[in-house]
Amino acid sequence: MPVAKGVAVTLAILSDIHGNLEALTAVLADIADRGIETIYCLGDVIGYGPNPRECLDLASKFQLCLLGNHDQGALFDPEGFSSGAEKAIFWTREQLEDPADPKNLDRIQFLAGLPRTIAESEFLFVHGSVRAPLNEYVFPEDIYNERKIQKIFSMIPQYCFQGHTHVPGIFTSDCRFIRPSEVTGPYLLPEEKVMVNVGSVGQPRDMDPRACYTILSDKNLEFIRVEYPIQETADKIYAIPELDNFLADRLKKGQ
Repeated sequence: MPVAKGVAVTLAILSDIHGNLEALTAVLADIADRGIETIYCLGDVIGYGPNPRECLDLASKFQLCLLGNHDQGALFDPEGFSSGAEKAIFWTREQLEDPADPKNLDRIQFLAGLPRTIAESEFLFVHGSVRAPLNEYVFPEDIYNERKIQKIFSMIPQYCFQGHTHVPGIFTSDCRFIRPSEVTGPYLLPEEKVMVNVGSVGQPRDMDPRACYTILSDKNLEFIRVEYPIQETADKIYAIPELDNFLADRLKKGQ
């Protein structure tokens, strides 16, 4: 996959699509309207949502896509998943193993080839954290766990972009968490190290149900929220017995 060396171009960085085609379509339309051509995805294209195949088809066209824990769970047995997440990933696997769909082999090969991390100059891209790219959560409340934060910061080159928690914001090396609502206009990445959680396209969990992604232009960062037809996605989930209704209900609340 070709990537932008040193992140010299304007990037749209997104994560945690989770099979939500309506959210992804709305985000891609917003990205196109802004004239942005380079898209990085930090993993979890699938899992939870009702349209894993369609989302994989779109993600396969991105300039960069990483492996997320749900993506891996569709390839192998899921580990550490809740019962609802486990049911959803087994259903997702069935969709990808359906022999009636001739594109499924390409989709599985795409997933199997995804890297866990990508480093470009002073920028590092992961799904969970640099310490455990697939599975470690770095929550806003972890700023009170100074040992954890300092250990993770010691492992990143300068700037680390990640997803996994579905909660957007900026972690600073002095144990602060800056929420998007606290940023007026573009946020200029400082000389000090920072970790940026880009939020979630398909299942936000910061009490804002709109799809979330980020734009990085040089070292200017913006968090973008995009409306999408949530009820349409929810109705699809309700219609699939293997997907818990809770997965649809939480979309409406952003939690």
